[in-house]
Amino acid sequence: MNNKIDCRYAIGKKEANAYNTNELREAFLAESLMTPGKVVWIYTHYERFMLGSAVPTTTPLTLETIEDQLKMPFFTARREVGVINIGGPGTVEVAGVSYDLGNEEALYIGKGNDNVVFSSKDANNPAKYYLNSAPAHHSYPCKKIGELEANVLNLGSQSTSNERDIKQLIINSVVDTCQLQMGLTRLKNGSVWNTMPAHQHDRRNEVYFYFDLGDDKRVCHFMGEPHETRHLFVANEQAVISPPWSIHCGVGTGSYAFIWGMAGENLDYDDMDKFPPSALR
Repeated sequence: MNNKIDCRYAIGKKEANAYNTNELREAFLAESLMTPGKVVWIYTHYERFMLGSAVPTTTPLTLETIEDQLKMPFFTARREVGVINIGGPGTVEVAGVSYDLGNEEALYIGKGNDNVVFSSKDANNPAKYYLNSAPAHHSYPCKKIGELEANVLNLGSQSTSNERDIKQLIINSVVDTCQLQMGLTRLKNGSVWNTMPAHQHDRRNEVYFYFDLGDDKRVCHFMGEPHETRHLFVANEQAVISPPWSIHCGVGTGSYAFIWGMAGENLDYDDMDKFPPSALR
């Protein structure tokens, strides 16, 4: 068994307002992803969304079902999965078909595709697969999304310290999905704010996975209600679970990138409620 599993129950905004720092971190921060030789999963009760990782080294890793949470014969029996590689070159095999994934390339795995295997080309420079999964009602074809297939948005400006490229990888204008959406945002040199204005998605949840952050650097991730914000200091290759009632934005002490993943009511990327800095407390 290569799986490590953690479960996070849904927490309301009133309860979260009373949490201290450790309680907030235990509820919303994923600190132990990208474990060599393991498939790691966190099962959340926000939209039944799952986030995880697979880091194969000398031996390939199989995507196994999780008995207590899924109660299904195989992982994708009723789920779709998104994969983004942030490490060295690797291969993901799905139902006998192999997909080579380079750095920052993605793969969508549709419902019903059994026998998913993750491997690395070089154990000394392993692939590091970041994983998201959501329940699926329909089976769509698997699809690799490389640099040329991604839809790229250039947002922000140097003057507001949030100039960034948003690489939309697994969204409905690029690949057919049931509800899962994923992409990668990279800040330009000198920019540190990742999302401004801050916003929330009342109709879906979102998870931010931060990476390419120096060991001595941190991202201060803001969450909570607009009038009652909280913050978490996040290290490299850690993720923050953002409930539908919570805003999300962050500022770093150095350069970094992050992967965003969403699931919920609809596939409208722009379905968000924005709050300018003047509205935050």
